This record gives sequence, C-alpha cells and structure tokens, in this order.
Amino acid sequence: MDHFAHPNALCESSQIGAGTRVWAFAHVLPQARIGGECNICDHVFIENDVVIGDRVTIKCGVQVWDGVRIEDDVFVGPNVTFTNDLFPRSKQYPEAFGRTTIQSGASLGANSTILPGITVGRNAMVGAGAVVTRSVPPNAIVVGNPARITGYVDAAARTVAASDPQQGIRAPGVTSTSVRGVTLHTLRAVPDMRGSLSVGEFEREIPFKPARYFIVYDVPTAETRGEHAHHKCHQFLVAVKGEVSVVADDGLKREEFKLDKPSVGIYLPAMTWGIQYRYSADAVLLVFASDYYDGADYIRDHAEFLRLKLGDANRA
Repeated sequence: MDHFAHPNALCESSQIGAGTRVWAFAHVLPQARIGGECNICDHVFIENDVVIGDRVTIKCGVQVWDGVRIEDDVFVGPNVTFTNDLFPRSKQYPEAFGRTTIQSGASLGANSTILPGITVGRNAMVGAGAVVTRSVPPNAIVVGNPARITGYVDAAARTVAASDPQQGIRAPGVTSTSVRGVTLHTLRAVPDMRGSLSVGEFEREIPFKPARYFIVYDVPTAETRGEHAHHKCHQFLVAVKGEVSVVADDGLKREEFKLDKPSVGIYLPAMTWGIQYRYSADAVLLVFASDYYDGADYIRDHAEFLRLKLGDANRA
C-alpha cells in the first residue's frame, strides 16, 4: 500500500494515490477516487461518487457527498459543508445528484456551505462561513450569505487620483499598468459652474476608431459583468456616472481599477480578460468597441483564455 491510513480510519477504497494520508476516524467509501499526496484529516466522510485530485487538503469535519468533484491543489477548510440535493426529503432520492466542481487551486474557508450544481473556479477564495449559492468565477474572492464577490486574487487595486477643479482644462495623459497593453487615460475635463464637460478624440486620446458602443446601467450591485476576453476586439471603458471596478488580466498579471469619474477611461486591448463589478447603484458604464458584434470573437472560459495566451507566448 503506497498511501497511509491511520489504524482508526475506515478506508474502504482501493483507488487512493501514492503519498496520500487518511487520518483517524475518517471514512472513505469503496468507490471513491482520491489522488496522490492528499491530506484527509480526522472525521472526514467521503461518499462513493466522489473524485478528488492530487495534493488536496480536506480538514477535519468535512463530508464530501456523491456528485462532488475536487480538482488538484484545492484546500477545503474545517467543517465545510457540501450539499447535493436542492430539495431533500427523507427516503426520497433524486434521479441524479447535483454535480459540484471545485476547480484546481481553489480554497474553501472554514464553515462555508456549497450548494449543489455549482462550480468554484480556478484559484477562487471562498471566505469562512460564506454560503455559496451560485458559481464562483476563477480567481474571485467571495464572502457572506449569500456569497458576493468582494475582490479578485492577486489583483492590486488602483484608483486614479481625482482632478483638481482649480486646474480648469486638464491635459490628457496616458498611464501604463502592470497588465500588458492595458492603459489608463486621463481625458480633458472642463469644470464649470454651469456644468462640467469631459472630451476625448478617437485615435488620439482613445487609441482606436470605434465601430460600435454599448452602455451598461441598472446593474444590481451584486452582479458581475464581463468575464470574457476577445480574440480581436479592443475596448475603451468610461464610467460616465457613478463608479465601477474593472479587473484586467493578461494571463500573467492581474490588476483592479476603479473608474469613478467621466474624465478617466481604461483601454483593454484584444486578448485581455476583463471583468466589471462593484457597480454603484447609479453607475452608467460607456464602452467603445473597435469591431462590430461577433459572438465568435468572445472567449468566455478563463482556462481556454490561458491556453490561448500560452500558445501565443510559445509562438513569439
């Protein structure tokens, strides 16, 4: 036997990888599959239709029910509660249990509750005690009941400094960021007691000539938009009212920006993963796009985005 099972563990499965440790009073049912170098702590119960990847840590007091899939390098904190039936009744069983997937690198905080049929994305962080009722995007940090996105892993926040109203017309400027190709643009602003004005010229302050625009408004503050990249389309975003947080991701670096004035815009080149969230109740987001709408231009899966970026890097 190339794994360790404590004498007080009941380990019925023969599908356990090398280097895995199953500690006292844990119970693993016969059909469960567990990868290598995992740590299954005291008082963990693992049902039959469960697949666990490599290097997974499951802390004490966790029950992993039928239908749960846990990928590589996941941390499951103490007393995390998985569920697999939205309408449970005693002695009544669904035709199939809900499939819950915890993708690689994610962490589930102590006492969090994970409802059935959802996916917790790659490297996401679920806060202690959170009740997760919907799928969590890759790299998102969620807390609360019901869980809400409060940030993104490794996305340092940046707020553009407010302009000085005494300066009058402010000269445009471009600020580089840590995300490849993404730039912050200070547009010309003219404060006036009769009403202020902000202006930008295409192919000058705004780096391209747009083929279309769209406006996002009346977004419930709990919602996250974007969550995609484009093969060819470039975008320029301005919060013409209220505030919106934008996360830009080039596959290696990730940074968060707060747009909170109509004289500031952010340029997102093609092959940049973009997310917009933390909309204020009055937020109005104006987006200029370099191309007409084309559904085939969208990349909606972050893992696919990373795969394509890696391919681009290898060809470079």
